[in-house]
Amino acid sequence: MRRTFVALAFLAFAHHSSAAEPKPLEFKLTFDKTACDVPFTGRVYVTFRTNNVSPPVGMNWFKPEPGLALDVKDWKPGEPLVLDAKAIAYPSPLADLKPGKYYVCAVMDRDLGGIDFLASPGNVHSKTVQLDLDPKSSGTAELKLDQVVKPREFKETDSVKLVEIESKLLTKFHGKPTRVRAGVVLPPSFAKEPNRKYPVVYEVTGFGGNHFGAFGSASRKAWDVNGTEMIWVVLDANCRLGHHVFADSANNGPVGKSLVEELIPHLEKVYRGSGVRFATGHSSGGWSSLWLQVTYPDTFAGCWSTAPDPVDFRDFQIIDIYANLANAFTDADEKTRPLVRMNGKPVVFFKPFSEMEGYMHRGGQLGSFEAVFSPRGTDGKPQKLWDRATGVIDPKVAKEWEKYDIRLILARNWKTLGPKLGGKIHVFMGDEDTFYLDGAARLLKKSLADLASDAVVEMFPKRHHGNLIDAALRKRMNEEMAAANRKIGKPER
Repeated sequence: MRRTFVALAFLAFAHHSSAAEPKPLEFKLTFDKTACDVPFTGRVYVTFRTNNVSPPVGMNWFKPEPGLALDVKDWKPGEPLVLDAKAIAYPSPLADLKPGKYYVCAVMDRDLGGIDFLASPGNVHSKTVQLDLDPKSSGTAELKLDQVVKPREFKETDSVKLVEIESKLLTKFHGKPTRVRAGVVLPPSFAKEPNRKYPVVYEVTGFGGNHFGAFGSASRKAWDVNGTEMIWVVLDANCRLGHHVFADSANNGPVGKSLVEELIPHLEKVYRGSGVRFATGHSSGGWSSLWLQVTYPDTFAGCWSTAPDPVDFRDFQIIDIYANLANAFTDADEKTRPLVRMNGKPVVFFKPFSEMEGYMHRGGQLGSFEAVFSPRGTDGKPQKLWDRATGVIDPKVAKEWEKYDIRLILARNWKTLGPKLGGKIHVFMGDEDTFYLDGAARLLKKSLADLASDAVVEMFPKRHHGNLIDAALRKRMNEEMAAANRKIGKPER
């Protein structure tokens, strides 16, 4: 009898010890059919953030925070899904997560067209909860995805209007209704003078910006271009793969053609454009404005491009993609390639940034370049310029990128383009650009000089990506736009 009692006591103690034994961290997810009533195929995320933002947005390029991801197929409403140590983990395995308090959220990326892999309209997510996490002992955390990201509302004012139309060209390309949009800033005289026509400035924002920038443009009275009233239009260049830069491509479709043949004619008919139009933009928008000017030299009367993305792929953020045995991660001396600098010191490097975008899966800056410049692969995705594990550049893909190398396009087609671009190209760049974009601008400057072009490519000493545009440069650009409009001689009225 005593033996039986001792044995039972031992078993009870062993069971209690087993139940109390810490279990590794895992997340059990379910999604509600009220948020998505069909099986889901795509990537699911669990994010760990230090700030309470719901839903979480994108990734901080300079201080990216950790997360998990898992690709699923036909995940059904109410069906449990576990993300644990086997899931894709960024920036390191789940076991290496630093113990502490995190704001945790689960997201289904439905990939419905928005740029943000986390916060695009239509994505489904859980409520954000603060949890004390230890990867070795926190056990199972349950999250229910029952929230839907709503689109941001564009609230028109007397001076800021939304233009949005379906693009037949893009609808045909994507096989589903696709819309294009812009924010329009009207000058004060627009409502008072119904027969007056206006020159139009088309601004393309940098990566992550969009047509909501029109409200900021209105607040700084962008319509007042050195005393000449112009309609100021802020375009939306966002797409599911990043920033399409208004360059027709195998992956994003005929976005430039749609702008020139569909959106601009519609917009200028509604808002009385005079037929004189200028392009401007910063960063990816700087590249866009220069691309539009070069690609449609008769459509635009001038471009003012600031800190454009690489305009010569012999210096693609200090990588010569055409060089023999080129590598994105390391240079010829096998030194790690930087991607971002501050105060002259590298702070972000190409390889970890590439790895971060691998976790994101879509909508990253580097992947955005491939979406524009690369052919579409047999898997339906943009072909990769560099091997994600080794950094080795694929020379066949690099060759395809020549179609978007602005310096190369100008050099090869100068006989035709030169006469059409007289006085129209203005490029401004800080000589210490944060993203190492100044090298390509220098190469473009030299090439245009060799072509005897009157194009302006000006380097600003001790300026970087963030402080290049100041009041003086903005005033100068406005003066030059106003002068170009006067030179054309089309009356505003």
